[in-house]
Amino acid sequence: MILTTTPAIEGHPVQEYKGVVTGETIIGANVLKDFMASLTDFFGGRSGTYEKVLIQAKDSAMKEMMQRAQQLGANAIVGIDLDYETIGQTSSMLMVSCSGTAVVI
Repeated sequence: MILTTTPAIEGHPVQEYKGVVTGETIIGANVLKDFMASLTDFFGGRSGTYEKVLIQAKDSAMKEMMQRAQQLGANAIVGIDLDYETIGQTSSMLMVSCSGTAVVI
């Protein structure tokens, strides 16, 4: 399946629009990851633990969106948009959502 943030795929005209598809993932950060991130925040640098969680959540949401597109008979998704939000009373949960248009090229 071809995935792109652009509205078209050069050299591959859209034959059929199947509709909007979405994928969502909500993932929690545990106490150990919070502790490790606080050390990174104090000393500076990148937080590898949070980056791994972020990548995992994005991959999960994208996979869900692709499965929904395949169920519609699509072989590509164009115009993909990714959104990242923290949710929960203490903002301890990360939500990643994505959407795009399922198409046949």
